[in-house]
Amino acid sequence: MRPMARFGALWSLLLAILLVGCSSPAPEFAPLPRGSAVLALGDSVTYGVGAGSGEDYPTRLAEISGWVIHNHGVSGDTSGGARARLEEALAEAQPKLVIVEIGGNDFLRRQPTNTVKENIRAILRRVKTAGIPVVLVAVPAFSPLGAAVGRLSDAELYAELADEEKVPLVPAVFARVLSDPKLKADTIHPNAAGYRQLAEGIAAELIKTGLLAKP
Repeated sequence: MRPMARFGALWSLLLAILLVGCSSPAPEFAPLPRGSAVLALGDSVTYGVGAGSGEDYPTRLAEISGWVIHNHGVSGDTSGGARARLEEALAEAQPKLVIVEIGGNDFLRRQPTNTVKENIRAILRRVKTAGIPVVLVAVPAFSPLGAAVGRLSDAELYAELADEEKVPLVPAVFARVLSDPKLKADTIHPNAAGYRQLAEGIAAELIKTGLLAKP
């Protein structure tokens, strides 16, 4: 092969490799059909404190997805409490997907970060052991200053857990909602508009993973 031809062939191969490397990764999961049972495990934010009946994020997400979402949010619950009631929730819901939003009350009570992290890790591992996909919703770190100036960010343990346990993460959405005075009922709870945005943000991440079909 002539030198110029060899150069052209090598350049074409390199370009093809670069295009493959830059392409979007394939979805991790197959879409759940409409009517699938989903468990939303969490605290008062999952329950929907700060908004009216039917305005919580699981109800909003059910409207978007067509899934049957079992709201197992308990006001005031901690990561330890959610861990303790996980078996009962799984048995009741028989879910095809579990969405976990927990940890805010641990932060308010100044629980050790490692304790919170290991409780959530145990929840994720138990769900995975059952062969059920699980998605983790990042909760904002406790920061009175961040809340006051509208600049909250995720607690680091959520990204760490998602990476270590290889589970999908919904990052930054909850923090953005609580950073906007128009989207929150108080310092720790969204209002109806905030829950709608939280549901939409979770849905967007679920579409990226392949769990939720694009509308």
